[in-house]
Amino acid sequence: MTAKRPASTALTGLAAAAMVAALPMCAAADTTVGSGAASGAAAAAKVNMAAVLKAAQIDPQRPDQTLTDGAAKHVRKVERELAERGVLEQRYVDGHYGTATLDAYSAFQRSLGYEGLAANGIPGERSLTALGDGAFDVTDVVRPGKRVKLDGATFNQRTKAMLLEAQRLTDVTFDVEQGSYNPGGDPTSAGTHDGGGAVDLYVDGMSPGKRTEVVRAMRKVGFAAWHRTPAQGDWGPHIHAVALADPDQSEPARAQTGDYYLGKNGLANDRPDDGPEVKPIRTWEGYQRTQ
Repeated sequence: MTAKRPASTALTGLAAAAMVAALPMCAAADTTVGSGAASGAAAAAKVNMAAVLKAAQIDPQRPDQTLTDGAAKHVRKVERELAERGVLEQRYVDGHYGTATLDAYSAFQRSLGYEGLAANGIPGERSLTALGDGAFDVTDVVRPGKRVKLDGATFNQRTKAMLLEAQRLTDVTFDVEQGSYNPGGDPTSAGTHDGGGAVDLYVDGMSPGKRTEVVRAMRKVGFAAWHRTPAQGDWGPHIHAVALADPDQSEPARAQTGDYYLGKNGLANDRPDDGPEVKPIRTWEGYQRTQ
């Protein structure tokens, strides 16, 4: 539930160039190859996928051209290759993963034969590896994994692992109201749950303090998470969350994660974050490194 109005797009107006690649031309997910290293010369540059994903979530939500810390140099390498393929104007090779870069990356994904979520403009392992062929190697790969079930709802393996860890931290067995990959499942969601990483949890029987504890734990393991109330929209009380850095996110979910990084509540009203502060903000992979 709790949809965020998507950021405006700025199409480049350039057609996607045909991509000659060894990868199969199909509409399969852009996230499931066995190796994180791109082919190419031994001395190829490195592109940190996790850093690029962070910028891809935050930068389209920024009101200005501020660069995401630690990501700009990696984004520039991605943008240079997009420009080489004719899907991004040279003036946008600036290290800012804004709407022009988001649209250009989507065009590149479509040139590989991807569609739907696999052409969402967010780098997946397959497409980033193909883009870097001969130009850069891909490091710090983020893999959502295959689709699995938890409490009857569909998630990817990464999101399920995050939920199980948040359950462990809070000693609460979650009651899932809505999972991921659920297009049209709830019209009030407005597409937030169409892709990966999204979850709504029932909060019946939880005290206000316990609800806050669950939101805090979910943020700790790498979710943008909030306790939603009927006063905020046409929904009952629930906990809504989206996994940070999930390459399978829908556009509304991506916008929510960007807003979370920017200290907002992830709703169309663009108000300040109303959840418990958890600093620093970490992804699931970052959380795992602290354990």
